[in-house]
Amino acid sequence: MKKLMFIALFVCSSAGLMAQEADFGIKGGFNYGATGDLKMENASNDLGDIIEGKEKSGYHIGVFSRFEIVGIFLQPELMFTRLNTEYETFNYKIDKIDAPILLGVNVLGPLNIKAGPSFQYIINNELEDTSLKIGDVEKDITVGYQVGAGLNLGRLGFDVRYEGAFTENTAFGATETAQENFSIDSRPSQWILSLSYAF
Repeated sequence: MKKLMFIALFVCSSAGLMAQEADFGIKGGFNYGATGDLKMENASNDLGDIIEGKEKSGYHIGVFSRFEIVGIFLQPELMFTRLNTEYETFNYKIDKIDAPILLGVNVLGPLNIKAGPSFQYIINNELEDTSLKIGDVEKDITVGYQVGAGLNLGRLGFDVRYEGAFTENTAFGATETAQENFSIDSRPSQWILSLSYAF
């Protein structure tokens, strides 16, 4: 978590010194997507069922800054994100802190495009409506990416983005009797729809 805060503060302070125009504000909205496959293994480690996660809606809320120089801008953010996935008879929930650092360009009037890395710190992952037990993810901090387009109308902004991951990050678990193990690929694959307000 300290690494994420340091990266965000460093980027914000560096960009703020060079920017011709700087905005700060709040944002939030909905996300729709899923994590990866769930794989079941029996006591002899034979691979059993592979269940594909089904997309569900979640949400995000946080703060952003935007530093612009001649139509090109840097937009670091710090967000709380809830990602939900359905696996047949139960749901998988991830809560994470996202720190995307996006580079964008204004292309036509209020329209812009942006992309960049997204640093993710998973603070909670749990299963709902099941007797299965799950442990922590392999890595608390991972790096993914976001890419999308936005529309700025005065102080209001609208964003549509896609978020993906570069590397696997698996969470392991077992049935209540420990006779069968399973793993969940906890990488996010989701669409993000946001509304922002600049102060």
